[in-house]
Amino acid sequence: MSGYVRALAEHAREASLVLAASDGELRSRVIHAMAAQLDAQAERVLAANADDLARGRDAGLSAALLDRLRLDGPRLAAIAAALREIAAQPDPLAAVGAAESRPNGLQIERRRVPLGLIAMIYEARPNVTADAAALCLKAGNAVLLRGGSEARASNAAIAACLHAALREHGLPEASVSLIEDTAREHVLELLQLSDLIDLAIPRGGEGLIRFVAEHARVPVIKHYKGVCHLYVDRAADRARALSLLVDGKTSRPGVCNALETLLVHADIASAFLPQALAALAARGVEVRGCERTQAYSNAVLAATDADYDAEYLDLILAVRVVDHLDQALAHIARYGSDHTEVIATDDPAAAEAFVRRTRSSAVMVNASSRFNDGGQLGLGAEIGISTTRLHAYGPMGAQSLTIERYVVRGEGQVRHPESLGG
Repeated sequence: MSGYVRALAEHAREASLVLAASDGELRSRVIHAMAAQLDAQAERVLAANADDLARGRDAGLSAALLDRLRLDGPRLAAIAAALREIAAQPDPLAAVGAAESRPNGLQIERRRVPLGLIAMIYEARPNVTADAAALCLKAGNAVLLRGGSEARASNAAIAACLHAALREHGLPEASVSLIEDTAREHVLELLQLSDLIDLAIPRGGEGLIRFVAEHARVPVIKHYKGVCHLYVDRAADRARALSLLVDGKTSRPGVCNALETLLVHADIASAFLPQALAALAARGVEVRGCERTQAYSNAVLAATDADYDAEYLDLILAVRVVDHLDQALAHIARYGSDHTEVIATDDPAAAEAFVRRTRSSAVMVNASSRFNDGGQLGLGAEIGISTTRLHAYGPMGAQSLTIERYVVRGEGQVRHPESLGG
């Protein structure tokens, strides 16, 4: 190992101790200052992003990856707005959880503390640089950022803004550390630092996440892919279901909360599918469907098991007609990725059964899959969407970057030798 990443991690670890002891109001002021720096340096950040986009086009990046990489004025303003929303949230370290008094007089509290040093490994999304920094800082953590080579200039420009805000308020620049050398061996080095890093969070394609999970000696929050389903129940309002379909599939197809599969109850298929297929075709969506779906349009290609398992991140949709709710749930259980599932129905019993019997990190009843996003769910931003059932599940905001511990207050109580236990 070169030691390059270890040196960055050691400094970030030292910074995490400073942050853990810092005042919540100070951390919020720094995040506000980060947003102000992004506004003030917008021209510089967008110029760097333009360079990344040009290199990406020359390298043949897909349209979906270029869309994830692209920044413009409104997107950069949205990043700054997300930081301000994070800053305005309550300090996740300030609240005291459950408290009780024991018969021997001990006072037991549960209080939240930072995780420590978070390693963020991501591709093509320069907004993650700012979002991860703000969320980690809000929760009193330091963060070690390793973005993809395709966003190298954008990430460096954003990190410079974040460092300026940290300097302005006297916090260590190493609180937000960027691994600017994006060589693959540095990722391997990073994943071995179990003595320094408390949690690794990968964001990107399935290949990246599996690579991280397979090579890490540190805990990993995983989110392999987003195979998100919309099930249109027999009792669905057809206009509402069509709106959910069009928004979920076409508003931004290259993101993990976009729809990839449509399931339609057989009793509503003849009324709903012709209208749905026409709306999808008008928006350039290629449909791959079962035989019953193909009966409604010659343009529908035959779907395979691989199609139902796919995260397309593109204007492609798999469709299947099902005979009942149980069949829809069985399909989701087989092909779903525990990300987001949607039901369109006016039947409360069907909605409740769907909610109870799907495993996904978010379940939407008559609402678009696109709402499974930290900003839309009140988190300001998210550091990732966890589909790993550990301490966090679903979009991870600042509180998900903390953990509860016990604080015990006494007046000299001691453990008697005859007491049982450890």
